[in-house]
Amino acid sequence: MCLAAIALQQSERFPFVLASNRDEFFHRDAAPLAWWTAGGAELLGGRDLSAGGTWLALNRAGRLAFVTNVREPGRVLTGAPSRGELVPRWLAGGADALFDEMAAVPRNGFNFITAELSGAAGRWFSNRPQPQQRVLGRGVHGVSNAALDTPWPKLVALRQQLSDALAGTSGLATLREHLFDALSQRRPAPDAELPATGIALERERQLSSAFIRIEGEAGVYGTRCSTLVIVEATRSGSHRVHMVERRFDESGAIGGETALAFDRVSAAAAG
Repeated sequence: MCLAAIALQQSERFPFVLASNRDEFFHRDAAPLAWWTAGGAELLGGRDLSAGGTWLALNRAGRLAFVTNVREPGRVLTGAPSRGELVPRWLAGGADALFDEMAAVPRNGFNFITAELSGAAGRWFSNRPQPQQRVLGRGVHGVSNAALDTPWPKLVALRQQLSDALAGTSGLATLREHLFDALSQRRPAPDAELPATGIALERERQLSSAFIRIEGEAGVYGTRCSTLVIVEATRSGSHRVHMVERRFDESGAIGGETALAFDRVSAAAAG
């Protein structure tokens, strides 16, 4: 996954909201959003059928995790463990020991974010430029292919659009519409605002929009799916978890959509 913004405790009705795009080559096999089992835990998310694992998933206990790559052209660790394995491992019961391992085991560059679906807490870890981590408190946070909250134009825009959507609507359907619209933006950023990540200027332009589609010798690369996770507080004290995945084909057209939801009783209500 290459672009994500999360809102923690920014709305009484919607205490947790995530809006994200997964960018990848279209020839890399993936399974769509569904319930599946890893490490004895039932997870909800898509699956990478090439290297295994996933870019984003959550569990019924109310925990979520996702991973993005860090852009570092020319630096590839051949044979390094898959970054996608980290998500199911943490959701299956990973704790501080997994973060210790992430700091010690060489992997290609990544960001790893975990969060409670109640919106109460989150955590960011990255192994670039050196192992580092930060607790995520109340607010709107975001990550792309650099460190947390690095002000790339598309990330700045998505964070603002998420904040505006939560402030301007009280309805689930309208919130979904606003967020999918934000994730579908295809206008490149002005050259003066582009980051310098070591790739050619034209490629920086192509990767600067929220929604990406690039044709090249290696195949079509671009936004494979947009995913929303919206947690809605109910009057009974439970949380209704909504997860929606909108998939795109190589032309950039919508190729399918899956929407699933379940109720999770909050710890306060259960106690």
